[in-house]
Order: sequence, then C-alpha cells, then structure tokens
Amino acid sequence: MNITEWKSSDSSIDALINKIGKFADIQQTESYVVGGYIRDRILNREKSEGSFGKEIDFLVVGDGVRFAELLSSHLQTRDITLYRNFGTALINYNNFKLEFVGARKESYTPNSRKPIVENGSFEEDIKRRDFTINTLAFSINEKKYGEIIDTYNGLLDIENRLIRTPLDPKVTFSDDPLRIMRAFRFASQLNFSVDNFLLEAAFLMRDRLKIVSSERIVEEFFKIIQSDKPSIGLALMYQTGVMETLYPEIAAMAGVDQKKEFHHKDVFWHTLQVVDNVALSSNDVWLRMTALFHDIAKPVTKKYEEETGWSFHGHEEIGARMVKRLFKKYKFPLHEVDYVEKLVRLHLRPIALVDEEVTDSAIRRLIVGAGDDLEDLIVLCKADITSKNPEKIKEYSANYEIVVQKIHNVNERDKLRAFQSPVRGEEIMEMFALPPCKGVGIIKNEIEEAILEGEIENTYEAAKEYLNQNSERLSKLVANFRNINK
Repeated sequence: MNITEWKSSDSSIDALINKIGKFADIQQTESYVVGGYIRDRILNREKSEGSFGKEIDFLVVGDGVRFAELLSSHLQTRDITLYRNFGTALINYNNFKLEFVGARKESYTPNSRKPIVENGSFEEDIKRRDFTINTLAFSINEKKYGEIIDTYNGLLDIENRLIRTPLDPKVTFSDDPLRIMRAFRFASQLNFSVDNFLLEAAFLMRDRLKIVSSERIVEEFFKIIQSDKPSIGLALMYQTGVMETLYPEIAAMAGVDQKKEFHHKDVFWHTLQVVDNVALSSNDVWLRMTALFHDIAKPVTKKYEEETGWSFHGHEEIGARMVKRLFKKYKFPLHEVDYVEKLVRLHLRPIALVDEEVTDSAIRRLIVGAGDDLEDLIVLCKADITSKNPEKIKEYSANYEIVVQKIHNVNERDKLRAFQSPVRGEEIMEMFALPPCKGVGIIKNEIEEAILEGEIENTYEAAKEYLNQNSERLSKLVANFRNINK
C-alpha cells in the first residue's frame, strides 16, 4: 500500500514532503514520515488548524537533530528549535510544524516516566510508540517513496476503528502511564473503540498515573472535553477506575439516583449526556466544563424524602462553592473559574420560570444575574434536559422554549444585558450632598431594584424622576445606615 493513494487536502504538503525526501537522499539518510499525520490522512480527518497535516513528524535513522539543522539551512529558514536532551528538533516552515527525531530505543525505571534514551533502529523506534494507529510510517526516500510500513497492523485497526497498543499494554502503560489518558483521548477524538486488553491494563496500571505531572494529565483531560463526543473518553475513565483515581468527586456522581422526570436516572451518566449535548451546540471548553460540574454537589446533598423520593436541595449553590476548590485540587486552569461557578449556581433558575404566572421581575433578575453569559446559560439548561423517553424530552423542551422566549422578550424590552443604575455615582453624590461612601451604593441599589421590580423603566429619565420623587426617603435611608455604622 502507498500513501500516495490518498489525496491530500493540501497539495503543498506533498510538495514539501517530496522536497524533504530529496534532501534526505542527498544526505544519504533513511527518513520517514510517521504517526498521526498518516493516521489523519487515511481518515481524511480535518484538524482544528484547518486541514490535516499541518503538524508532521519525521523519523530519521541517524542524528535527527543534525539532519534538521542541515535541512533548515537548505530551506533557508532560521525558525528552528532544538531539544538536544530529547533528541528532537522543530522547524516552522510555511505554516507547517515539522518535527524531527532520530530513531531511538527507550528504557524506564519503575518510579519514573523519564526514559533512558539510546540510539536505535527503525524497528526499535516504531515498537516504542503508543498505539498501533500511530506506528504507521512511509518512506520519503525516492527509492521507496510513499510506501507504507505497517509493522503492527495499524491499517487494520484504523479500518476497524480500534485503539490498541503495539506491545503488551501493561508494558506500554508501565513505561509511560500518560498513554492511558491518551488512549481515552484518541477514542473520544476519533470515535474509536478500545481494545479489551488495553482497558484491563488501564485498570491495573491506573495508580501509575500518580507519577505523571498534573499539567500533562490535565492537558489530555481537556482534549477529551474538547472532542466531538467527550462522553466516550469520560466513560472510559470511569469504567477503568481512572476517574476515581484522578478526579474522585466527579466519579462520585456515579450510582447516585435521581427522580427520572427529564433527567437520566443516574447523575454521572446524566452529566455525560449533558456534556455531549453542550458539545453539539458549542466548542467552548469552559461551557463544557460547566456541564461536567453542574451537578457535582448532588452526591453530598442527596436526601430521601418519603413523598417525593430523592432530592438534592441547594446542590446548585453548594456545587458553585465546590468549583474553585476542586479546580485548585485538580490543577485545572483558574482563569475561567468564576464563569463556571456562576453558571453552576444559575443552572436551575431558567427551568423554574416555566410557570405561566412567573413575574417579569423574576425574569429580569435572571437576566441580570447571568449578564453577558445569558446565552451560554440557555445552552446549558437546554442540554440539561435528558431522558430515555423521547416524549418527555419533547414535552420539557417545548416548555423550556417558552421560557427562552419570555427571557428574550423581557431582555429586548427592558434592555437589561448591561444592567446598572442609569444614574451614575457622581450625580447621586451631588443630588444628596454625599461624599464618596457606601450610601451612594445604597441609592444605586434602590434604583436597580425599582427597575427589576418593574416600578420604573430602565432609562436615565425614569431613574432621575424616581430619585426626585423618593429623595426624602432615600436621604433618611442613607442617614440611618451611617448612624448604625458609626
């Protein structure tokens, strides 16, 4: 079989590979393209960069770093980074990332995933790779250009959509435990199944993940969350005990029963469905993370009541309070933790507005509480409707659409998205002869409450009139506050 049987979506890729192959012939160096580029080309898989193949790995039988240095001069580019300790080099050339490594063999000590690296043969290099679908190589030397070398039946595994290790998976995972997470990540990204022997080894070797840095584990975990169907990788993590090992509070949602209504009976499996539902609507990783955490407090708030069955009173508030602590514990990035907290806290609010008698005031408060994240909250709440009964899904989705329309109508009419007092603090200080103090905030809050309750319109004119009509009462309110706090 020959790689040229598959057409590239970008002809410049073949031209570049051919050019590097001719240079390898000049250097009398045996060279190959290896790994993910071949897999993705066979699958015709579009990458986030726009098309497959923007990142290409090359295997050089010999000194890969020296070859890359000579090639960069040949290509007339200085954009090369050398990693001599790892025996690799990266060239950025015409929007391509070209990584070169010399053929090598590796050995590991039991308590470290840092290998002892030695020069090796092509065969030794290929067998050390993680999965059979990544062991494929094709020659770029003219004599055998495009010929695929498939030592471990990677082509068959791609055809069967199977993740499998080239060696005994226990050896593969013992050498590099992060490969457990990579297996689940590839399963999620490619929608592949996972070999049973691999799953058994992942269960047995899961504790070795503790020697891997949190940062590398988190990177793989977030790639699962960002995949088209995150539930595949998340379910594999749970089924092999990896989720309990790494993220026990997430695993704890499994086996927690809830009232069926418009949710899956089990909290964990319901959560996975919600994450998938969000993934269908949004690529925002933080909205997907919010879906993962939206019911995180149900295990700790679970209570059985004779009349209604299982309840989880306050789980949205307690869950919101858990978010930052768990993000810190898990070493997740913290720059969007406030966003996740807010949406976890608010995720029950929209569906509570289904009642026809709900007031515009309640809707206004939701809109103001969500602020710029209102549309994300709506996506989350729609995704939260899960059931094995299609009729229930249809019924609750129809009810929710009514709520969404109410929210949009009130928001459009009252212009609440960027909500704050239309009268600014400086003007309030002038009207009430106040210095900068908390009393100014009290008056602004009174204006905002009047708008939220529908007493006045959300305009400067209406707010100014409200202040004029209530100046005596507001002055006394501020005076009382200042007296109490002397």
